[in-house]
Amino acid sequence: MEKELRKEKIWTKDFSLIVCANFFIFLGFQMTLPTIPLFVEELGGNDQLIGYVVGIFTFSALILRPFAGNWLETKGRRFVYLTGLTIFVLSVGSYGFLASIALLFFMRVIQGVGWGFSTTASGTIATDLIPPMRRGEGMGYYGLSRNVAMAFGPSLGLVLTGALSFKVFFLICAGLGLTALLLSSTISYKKGKPKPEETKVKLDLYEKTALKPAVLMFFLTVTFGGIASFLPLYTVQKHIGGIQWYFLLYALSLLLTRTFAGQLYDRKGHQAVFFPGTILVLSAMLLLAWLPNSTILYVAAILYGFGFGTVQPALQAWSIENTPPQRRGMANATFFSFFDLGIGVGAMTFGQISHLYGYSTIYKTAAVSVFLCMLFYTVFLWKEKNSKKTEANV
Repeated sequence: MEKELRKEKIWTKDFSLIVCANFFIFLGFQMTLPTIPLFVEELGGNDQLIGYVVGIFTFSALILRPFAGNWLETKGRRFVYLTGLTIFVLSVGSYGFLASIALLFFMRVIQGVGWGFSTTASGTIATDLIPPMRRGEGMGYYGLSRNVAMAFGPSLGLVLTGALSFKVFFLICAGLGLTALLLSSTISYKKGKPKPEETKVKLDLYEKTALKPAVLMFFLTVTFGGIASFLPLYTVQKHIGGIQWYFLLYALSLLLTRTFAGQLYDRKGHQAVFFPGTILVLSAMLLLAWLPNSTILYVAAILYGFGFGTVQPALQAWSIENTPPQRRGMANATFFSFFDLGIGVGAMTFGQISHLYGYSTIYKTAAVSVFLCMLFYTVFLWKEKNSKKTEANV
């Protein structure tokens, strides 16, 4: 069985292209994560406005994902992916020409549309190209492109905004998105329209088989809303240097998890990776709430990277594990909708929390969110166990 599994090739030409395209679009995106709050400050905004500007991006992506999931099956992977990338390039490229927070807010909505389309399509295209028996491993490799971008993007963004104007910086980010668009135009895409014998594709809001892992992902990505939006400002307030190293260590830790987490999921299932990963994320949040010096900042980065990097690909693979082929687009849309919702809720909520109670309270609240994630997972396992017992007794 092991030999047969290894014979199924993952690294085809098209899979390599989707991985490369995903790297460039995420690099452009990751470079904006720690710099958008700085841009909002330059335009005269406060913590509350930072939360809204960051959050509205994810909510617009959230609203569009069900449509993206449906169109992946009816209009095809190519149409949705290239449309999303085009919108992303145009919106990010416009940022440097904006002179008010109101206009930035509007263009963040537009960027969210492009992001929702492109990331839903990209994940679905990757699952199309990966052999089913190696899906956990393949999604881990696919996630490497995102993690390498995370390793360099935030730090590179902070360095470039220190040396260049925001106008030039955002044009560079748009150029990276354009590179992704050019690469993705050469991929051989699976036809999206279902065959007559398959279940008819309908427009709905979610794929029920993906709902459990998607809900768990929501509680985890709430923590990311606090890190991406406010950690750079938090370290400045505490007079702690090395925020660039935080993002680098975090992403390198994510990279290391890809060498084992996906294969562990394929062999042992999500139970083997979930609790170890979430315990590490919980520990990272508590350390950030404390944050006395740079050393603790770096330790938190490593713990968060290992924890999030272990759990996220397992939950994504789980979300499509029992999904019919013609529903994979909607399953990915469901998963990433909750992913976006967590970041958006986190950013907006933490903007209010930081304004009223300070930055430290953000990470205490994030720790509660991780605990709730673990609690829901325990409930899901308990219900699944009882359901199997009931079926066995019938």
